[in-house]
Amino acid sequence: FLKKQFQERKIKKEYIVLVAGKVKQKDGVIDLSIGRSKRDPTLRIAKGLMRGKIREALTEYRAKEYFSSGGKEYTLLSAFPKTGRTHQIRAHFKAIGHPVICDKLYAGAHSLCPFGLSRHFLHAYALELQLPSGGHMRLEAEMPEDLERVLERLRKEKKSGNV
Repeated sequence: FLKKQFQERKIKKEYIVLVAGKVKQKDGVIDLSIGRSKRDPTLRIAKGLMRGKIREALTEYRAKEYFSSGGKEYTLLSAFPKTGRTHQIRAHFKAIGHPVICDKLYAGAHSLCPFGLSRHFLHAYALELQLPSGGHMRLEAEMPEDLERVLERLRKEKKSGNV
């Protein structure tokens, strides 16, 4: 029952993601196909030379907060992947010039890790699904402590604007 909902893209997924830079468009859609990188087959890319099967991928997003800290800007977003490609959110935000914070695989040498964060800032926040009875259920997961601490520190510093 659940597998069919995923296959038919009926399950709504929401992720919380902190990216580098100020995403100028408050609400947006990233509609870029994803394939394996020709240079590094462990990476999925949405821009550049791809190999293997190239699949459509669509991610909607909404900016939640903007921050400025230590001369760097950050945007906290809700991301809503409409397709379920491997590393879709990470590849999409890198492709538009806003890599996920502390994503060493996708941002590489340009990876920003504020306040000692040791992993990428991407949190699977919510799933909304249909029940066999016909009703709906929304499941939410609290923000992990390490990610929450980063947000608290950013909020203490000068904010560059609310959304």
